[in-house]
Amino acid sequence: MFGTRQWGPAQSLLALAPLLIGLPWIALKHQYSLPTPIVDQYDSTTLLPQLSEATILQYAKYLSEDIGFRTPGTREHALADAWMTEKAYQLKEECERVVTAQPGRKLQCEVWRQEGSGSHRFDMMAARLYKRYVNLSNIIIRLSDGTDQGKLDAVLINSHLDSTLPSPGAADDALSVGVMIECVRVLVNTPGWEPKHAVIFLFNNAEESLQDGSHLFSTQHPIASTVRAVVNLEAAGTAGPELLFQATSHEMIEAYSRVPRPYGTIFANEIFSSGVLLSDTDFRQFEYYLNVTGLDMAVVGNSYMYHMRGDLVENIEAGVAQHMAENTFALIQHLTSPASPLPRLASGYGRPRTVFFTFLGVFFVYSFRTAELLYSLLFIASCVLVRSAGGPSARGATMAKALFSVIFGGLGALVGANAVAFMMQQVLGRGMSWFKGEFEPLILYGPAAMCGALLTQLPLAPVPEKALLHAQLLAYAFLAAAGQFAGVGSSAVFFLSAVSTFGALFIDRVTNYLSASTANDAGVKMMNATEKMQDEDVKGAKDGRNKVGKAEVKDGLVSLWTYALGQTIPLLTGTQLTSATLVVFVPLTGRIGSEAPAEYIIASIVAILGSYTFNLTTPFVHRFGLPALRKAVLISFLVVGVVMAVFARKQVFDQNHQKRLFVLHKEDLNTREQHLHIAAADGAPGFDGLVHDITAHFGANGIPPKAVVMDDWNGDWDTLYPFSAFLSPYKIDLPLDPAYDAPWPPEEQFTVSAVDDTFDENKGTRTMTLKIDHPGIMWTVIAFDAHVLEWTLDNSPPEEFARHHIKEASFYGTDVWTVDMTIKWPPPPNAHPRSSNVDGLRVNFIGIQEKRMWPAKKAEADGSQAMQLFKEFDAWLDEKTGGSIDALLMGCVSGEVVV
Repeated sequence: MFGTRQWGPAQSLLALAPLLIGLPWIALKHQYSLPTPIVDQYDSTTLLPQLSEATILQYAKYLSEDIGFRTPGTREHALADAWMTEKAYQLKEECERVVTAQPGRKLQCEVWRQEGSGSHRFDMMAARLYKRYVNLSNIIIRLSDGTDQGKLDAVLINSHLDSTLPSPGAADDALSVGVMIECVRVLVNTPGWEPKHAVIFLFNNAEESLQDGSHLFSTQHPIASTVRAVVNLEAAGTAGPELLFQATSHEMIEAYSRVPRPYGTIFANEIFSSGVLLSDTDFRQFEYYLNVTGLDMAVVGNSYMYHMRGDLVENIEAGVAQHMAENTFALIQHLTSPASPLPRLASGYGRPRTVFFTFLGVFFVYSFRTAELLYSLLFIASCVLVRSAGGPSARGATMAKALFSVIFGGLGALVGANAVAFMMQQVLGRGMSWFKGEFEPLILYGPAAMCGALLTQLPLAPVPEKALLHAQLLAYAFLAAAGQFAGVGSSAVFFLSAVSTFGALFIDRVTNYLSASTANDAGVKMMNATEKMQDEDVKGAKDGRNKVGKAEVKDGLVSLWTYALGQTIPLLTGTQLTSATLVVFVPLTGRIGSEAPAEYIIASIVAILGSYTFNLTTPFVHRFGLPALRKAVLISFLVVGVVMAVFARKQVFDQNHQKRLFVLHKEDLNTREQHLHIAAADGAPGFDGLVHDITAHFGANGIPPKAVVMDDWNGDWDTLYPFSAFLSPYKIDLPLDPAYDAPWPPEEQFTVSAVDDTFDENKGTRTMTLKIDHPGIMWTVIAFDAHVLEWTLDNSPPEEFARHHIKEASFYGTDVWTVDMTIKWPPPPNAHPRSSNVDGLRVNFIGIQEKRMWPAKKAEADGSQAMQLFKEFDAWLDEKTGGSIDALLMGCVSGEVVV
């Protein structure tokens, strides 16, 4: 294999096949390996307590299946609160028994059930939203050594008890709740464990209502001020190891390096911090209101189940709970030990200038300063290696051509993949055909990216492969150094690739040098022999010179081993990056809206990461000359055509990878009209046809569905605001029994009124309290247009006439909330036309009937029109689509009032 042209393309690929297949397999095996689940709570040999996955899943199953859908405001939400409160006091009693049995042990367990009301601003997706919550709760456990000093600096471990509207929430977030309970049990029962610094376990009971529980703790609990760092536990999937996707200080990154199974990269950290994912967690509240650093970790594999009915314990992969528990436990042990950084964090923290990543299960951490030095040295060494190469391949014109080839190869891959995306989406109408598998886009867009890259090489060929390898090295080494000096920690990926290429070329250089020295020695011996044999003098001299000349001819060529060595690190790194990225982004396309360019996003991800993973493709195709390159282009074209034909016949969704359908049965309290509102959050084909089928089966005779514009004045979907911006809605008229009269006795009416209403004509203001009465109705929202001067929601309302949305979340049984405000009055003459021409403030309001959500309230259906419709609709949809659609069905009431 050390020969330069011993084998053709097929033989060379066969020789490299073990590496091309084996290294990605090794990378994936390390990346997704999970520990063996532990069943027993105590080790049978040592009798010491141990973290038990079986116990964790038992808690998760009780919360998600025995109690069920724990949406804030529901009866089930209140049941979960009562269960967790009881569990916390049981753990406290267990702690006290253990301490009594071990005299002198410094361990104290404290429990609080916090209840409170408040408000906060929650901006998301370029939308301004205000939250108002009433009587919501948290359950808190603190373990400390019992001293004031030991309680001074604490680490907060957070998870949330509640689940969102369409999901029982086994993974999100009952799994994390179980992990925390199990950590408390093991810590308490570990002989001799005494925390130097306190650990606070916050079981917050309102995350899905937009982080009200974490806001309540951060702004109102007396021990919140002792928190120095946060570890937030979340889930957006049901499989694989939990990913560290936010780390906000060097100290906490160092703490994470102590976990037994690290899985996190600065690449994920920087993507999440950029806001590209339009996602958020409780970490936001702790960071903003407590000004603390921390770690944000979540299970992200198989996120097809995220916020779906399928978020059940049976769908949580074995080992997931064990993995999260062991890593969390290790963090707690370190952060409560004498070596903890918590006291240093009491005076604040700086944003991390730290590069970190997991490579084959090993966690690497180094500073930006170290990175700048390393990457600069590599770039300098690369320049020296290339400059000292000599020969025709090192000439300026050849190197410039090689650099263009490398750049055009990458651009060609991007264009090729997106060209196929255009064909699938716009021409064939088969967008998102890859949705059912996180790695299926590699099959569709990988060949397209390869074809595009090869096509760009045709007008440039031939180019010496060594020159191309040198160009690749210089490009990646430069990107690593330049990116790092610009503060982009993810530049480490270019550094890793450049190190691999540099090592391969250096070894090739040494090998060639040794080969040339051997050839020269042979020539000298021949020259000495000719002194004794005059008649062979010329022949001997020529032979010697020819052997030296053959070594020089190799200037533009490299050994096949160079590719094997040069591709090793890119294959390993690229496989890990590609898999981690696709696992997040492919399922995400099912909930980012029909207007999002999902097809092009996925095609671009495959092209960019594929080009990185197989970064030596360009020099390799030039190794065999122009005829081989043409054949490769032709073959890749054929492969692209076949793959497109296969994917064009695929169904987008199935039972394990479902489409999300949002269904509202809405009754208008002003007109008594009832409508069915249908919306999707993806751009997959077939939605319009499904809506027309639904209309034909459930709608009023002869009335077609109406496509509705989604904007801030579309109040039909305000219960899901601001996520509603992702939806593509239709409105369907429902047949209504003329004898129907909504059962709304006066004491149960949903009303919005103005109380303590006063006008100041001199100041041009109106001061009032908006009072919202919502018996039996949850997640109420009011929306209105006004120039607010002052209100109880925050201290900085917009200094202009604007649309305002205020969302409520209250504990079960709480039916009233208020907002005090002062507005400019009368409104300006150029007010929005939808809010003008009325003698007062026009307020739109909507809410979800607590007993009319399907399937959450399936077992206690009240016989209402909405629930009867949902039962029939759900069965019809399942039969029609083969279970490939998961519908969220909510019974809502809405109205409009001028106050």
